[in-house]
Amino acid sequence: MEKSQLRQLIFSFSPAEKKEIRKFLVSPYFNQRTDVLQLFDWFCGQEPGDKGAAKRHLFGHESVPDQELRLRMTYLHRLLEKYVVQKELENDEAALRLRLLGGYRKRGLASHFERTRKGLEKGLETGTLRDAHYHELLFGLHWETHQRSYVLDPTHLHHLGAASLAADTAYITLKMRLICLHTAHRVLYTADQHSAWEAEVIAVAEQHYAASHPAIATYLHCYRMMRFPENETHFQHYKQALLSDQGIFSAEEMHGLFIWAANYCIRRLNAGEKRYFQEVLDLYKPALESGYLLENGVLPRYTYHNVVAAGLHTGDLEWVNYFIHQYKNSLEKPWRESAFSFNLARLEFARKNYNAVLDLLQKANYRDVLVNLATKTLLLKTYYALDEFDLLQSHLYAMHNYITRKRVIGYHRSNYLNIIRYASKLLALQFSSKTEVEKLRAAIAAEEHLSEKEWFLAQI
Repeated sequence: MEKSQLRQLIFSFSPAEKKEIRKFLVSPYFNQRTDVLQLFDWFCGQEPGDKGAAKRHLFGHESVPDQELRLRMTYLHRLLEKYVVQKELENDEAALRLRLLGGYRKRGLASHFERTRKGLEKGLETGTLRDAHYHELLFGLHWETHQRSYVLDPTHLHHLGAASLAADTAYITLKMRLICLHTAHRVLYTADQHSAWEAEVIAVAEQHYAASHPAIATYLHCYRMMRFPENETHFQHYKQALLSDQGIFSAEEMHGLFIWAANYCIRRLNAGEKRYFQEVLDLYKPALESGYLLENGVLPRYTYHNVVAAGLHTGDLEWVNYFIHQYKNSLEKPWRESAFSFNLARLEFARKNYNAVLDLLQKANYRDVLVNLATKTLLLKTYYALDEFDLLQSHLYAMHNYITRKRVIGYHRSNYLNIIRYASKLLALQFSSKTEVEKLRAAIAAEEHLSEKEWFLAQI
């Protein structure tokens, strides 16, 4: 029962949604079975239970065949899926109006059709959305209007031509989005080569759509940014398009567009171009204010870490302090306290409040291995700043054991073992010997895998 798809679906609903669902299930239009409502109430009011407990609740005893319980679970699951579909439809008013338009046409209700058509047309014209979905709705509007007008006058083909143009624009817009998604995956995973149709779509978009359709122009800038990363002009054009947000994309689509821009900045940062900390922060701030970085109201913890890192590198400490506290409750609950205390500790380290760093790092359980290693690295730097060299030596030994025990592999293993190795060399360094100092400085500067290279060089 605990791993059933039905239980997983029910526990994905918020308390407010569960109240709505109960009203949905009570409605005789959707459901006339009281046992299905009872089963829903049992799932909502119980800790994970076995099927025996469910049978006792529904039937009063456990001797009922399993098939009877499975049957009622199936009924409930289907009804809950209807609720999910209904909620998705309600969130798209224009799509609902388009469905209504089709219903009136089929019933021959001419005045109802015309009133709904005018309302939908006005809503699309005055709204700001100009994404692929907008053009799909525009196609549907012209198609329904053509279906109606053709019966009255078979020679009137205006709306058929308009439907064709809308369909073409929707297709190009959607294909550009897919091309950018495909290109983003190639950047990350070195996937297959460019498809022949990709070049054709890009050429058509550039020649016939970019000048008049801002959504397509934005995707073209995005594509060029990812395809030709060495040419910063493409990134700047893309960044400007995002920052001059005119509401042409849905919030969900804007989320992806900002993530692609941030990932580009992170790649440039990984290549050693530190000025991109300011570039990515310029993107993070408006994206946060607009809610574009949140996913279903939740801010991913790694985005939280990245925002703090950018703010610390630019020296915008007051804003970082605001961000850490303002978005704490937007984090996933299981990771909330650890992410909050870790990032607040990073801020206090930047402020040189080293005792506060020690207090914060002792307050949370860092279950994520990489965050745990980042925490240990911050603790290493704090011990060094406080001249707690004995504690630091013990800490390095424990950190090495942790890496071995957790079987950290790849880049992260090399990086953190190098941090331990150079920290040990730093402890043993005779600063009076210029030769030894320069030798260590050169070794650190030449190290390929060393995320704390700047800190080590600063200590020397």
